[in-house]
Amino acid sequence: MVFSSAAFLYFFLPVVLGLYFAVPGRWRNAILLLASLFFYAYGEPAYCLLLLFSSLLGYLHGLWIEKARGTRLARAALASSIVTIAGLLLFFKYTNFFIANLNRIARAGIAPLNIALPLGISFYTFQILSYTIDLYRGRAGVQRSFLNFATYVAMFPQLVAGPIVRYTTVEKELARRSHTLEGFARGVSRFVAGLAKKVLLANTLGEIGEIYTRMGQPTVLFSWIAVFAFMLQIYFDFSGYSDMAIGLGHIFGFHFPENFNYPYISRSITEFWRRWHISLSSWFRDYVYIPLGGNRVPPLAWARNILVVWFLVGFWHGAEWNFVLWGLYFGVMLILEKWLIQRLLGKLPSPCAHLYALFFLTISFAIFNAHGAGEAAAQLMAMFGLQGLPLANAETVYYVRSYLVVFIVAGIAATPLPAAVLKKIRCHAAGEKLLNLLEPAANAALLLLATAYLVDGTFNPFLYFRF
Repeated sequence: MVFSSAAFLYFFLPVVLGLYFAVPGRWRNAILLLASLFFYAYGEPAYCLLLLFSSLLGYLHGLWIEKARGTRLARAALASSIVTIAGLLLFFKYTNFFIANLNRIARAGIAPLNIALPLGISFYTFQILSYTIDLYRGRAGVQRSFLNFATYVAMFPQLVAGPIVRYTTVEKELARRSHTLEGFARGVSRFVAGLAKKVLLANTLGEIGEIYTRMGQPTVLFSWIAVFAFMLQIYFDFSGYSDMAIGLGHIFGFHFPENFNYPYISRSITEFWRRWHISLSSWFRDYVYIPLGGNRVPPLAWARNILVVWFLVGFWHGAEWNFVLWGLYFGVMLILEKWLIQRLLGKLPSPCAHLYALFFLTISFAIFNAHGAGEAAAQLMAMFGLQGLPLANAETVYYVRSYLVVFIVAGIAATPLPAAVLKKIRCHAAGEKLLNLLEPAANAALLLLATAYLVDGTFNPFLYFRF
């Protein structure tokens, strides 16, 4: 089940909300857990047991770490939690990748296993690991209620695609949280905004990629347009999902972390990764990069740390070589910026720095969107005119004109400009009152429009299900 579906919007969510607010507070985590298991089982019934098993592993290792605190066994308990919990992710996500590469290198002839990728396993694995690691470090308290811990791991708003919510973020709210009309209204507005971003913008932009795939004679210009469309699509798709998750969190009394901060206004690759998928980059920073020594090491050791982290970031996204190349590409870019480019960027006018960042981000998303390293290389060759493609043709011009308004709207929506305009209006008492009156009507209109698009069309992918 996905948030952008009629089943979720008009059946699942109303029923869950009715049950959740009808029962006493002490039963609300049970309602959330049961609803989350149903939500997950709707699309992955077989792997619902894996979700519960992973939760049980995290819960039991937490008790073990707490019991062994101050002894050598505590480190063994932590190591056991990392090996077993991360081991499940490695098995289910990467087994076929390792088999395929072993067959290619050694001609081993090993038959691939029929393992489907469990939804959300990359996200909930990292959430469980954040609990055991922070507990070992003394930054989190042990959770003695399996119900509360399983609710944290399986909570449907952020289960399948994040943001990656650390246990310390919601530790107190798992035990006690407040519900207010203001928080509920804020959650609804955030959810509807995310739904509109996903359905009205991301889905429409995704049509361009479908057209490019079916196009008999692509051009150099359309190859770039397809990558630009994908860049905007994945931003509105994933940030829209994060907005919906954060909005649902407000409705149920939780405060999830922000995951995006207008990444395409960045003036460097370093700045981009402070703004894009913040919960993931901060996770790798705190649990991998800093333990390796961070930047408090000699330059070559620092470069090694960067490459290790970004290899893992790329591999986390998927069991394909293009993701590994994508991660290492960013690692190399970050090293070059630190050692060489950063000084030059400081001297450039701001628009030039933006163009620099956007150019290299476009290259990165061409690699990211491919299925394997070979397809990534072919895409880049097409973009730079190395496949004998024409620069443009009548078909390209037709689609540019057809989707120009969508690109303009999406481009503006990807900047802080709309939020800045609303903030300026709210600075005036009359503007505040007007927006308070218009907000419910705008939310209703966006919800109806998104619903109409969902009912009318069948193109409703969610890109991060792939990872």
